Parts: sequence; C-alpha cells; structure tokens
Amino acid sequence: MTAPDLYAEALATFDRLFDEAAAAGEPDRTAMTVATAALDARPSARTVLLKAHDARGFVFYTHLDGRKGRELQANPHAALLFHWPRVREGVQVRIEGAVEIVGDAEADAYFARRPRGSQLGAWASKQSETLDARETFEQRIAKAEHEFEGREVPRPPRWGGLRVRPEKIEFWYGAGFRLHERWLYERNRAGDWCKRMLYP
Repeated sequence: MTAPDLYAEALATFDRLFDEAAAAGEPDRTAMTVATAALDARPSARTVLLKAHDARGFVFYTHLDGRKGRELQANPHAALLFHWPRVREGVQVRIEGAVEIVGDAEADAYFARRPRGSQLGAWASKQSETLDARETFEQRIAKAEHEFEGREVPRPPRWGGLRVRPEKIEFWYGAGFRLHERWLYERNRAGDWCKRMLYP
C-alpha cells in the first residue's frame, strides 16, 4: 500500500470509529484531550471539542491568547486523545502533529454557526486570566449583549481555530487481560506514511 493510501486508510479508520462512537451512545464523541507543552517543556492537558476533521487535520477553536493558544503558537505541536470506552471493548485514538491557525474565512464561518450565547461568551471571556468574581464575568456578558443588540455578533479578532496536522495516528483497541491491539500510522520527514503494530 502506498503512503497516501495509508494516510487515507488511517482517516477512514477514524471515521468508522467516530461513527461507532455515536452508535454506541458515547456522551460526546467529539471530546478530546489536547496536550501542549510550553517552551520550558512543562506539559498541560485539557478537554476540548473536535469541530472539523478532514485530510488537512483535526480542528478545535479557542481564544488564541489563552494558555493553550499561547503555548501552541510558541511551540506549535500538540497531542490529541480520544477515548471511547463504549466502542467495542474500549478504543483510544492518539494523534500527534504540528499545529497551524486556521484561515479567517474558515474561522468566521464556524463562529457564525455558534449559538448566540456562545458568541457573546467569546467576547466576554478573557480566557485563562484571573477572574476576581463571577459577577465580573456576568457584567462583561451583559456588556457584550448590549453592544451587539439587534445585530450579528462578529468573531473576536483573537478567537480562532487551531488545526493539528497528523504526523502520527495510533488506534488502540482494548482487549481482556490487557492484551490490547495497537496500530500506529506514522509519517516520516520525507512525507511518507508507514504502518506497524505495537506491543500492548
């Protein structure tokens, strides 16, 4: 199988498992852990929601000036983890790759589809900064509601999408006695993909 075919196979496998997660009743199949590292190599992780995926990569949205946004701009590499315990005997998908900011047109189109309350919240939040009291945040939401009353809410200039372009995709299939099955798709520096099985 050629390298492009292996990448297509990995994406098709993800799509199949993504569909199985919906059929299995996973509470939110789009939930994924995003791990980042600051320039001092200290890692951090949090759960976000997958908003788009295709051959270009896996996209989520955030405030670019929040902690993960700052870390991913300074060190543009991330690891993603999906865990779907209701699929088969439990499935994990691990993705690692370089990160890029999505284009303005794509981010604008996604932001326009968000619920209005979420749009206003994006303007009101100073993500990851210290908040002295909940009332302060509520006042900022009220201010945003007043400012955009009767018109569409535009995307904040520092709110955008981040795309993880896969360099590694691992599929972890749970099995009894910890005898799991693991398949790793990996792209080398020349851009060629290979596939191999890993010990559990």
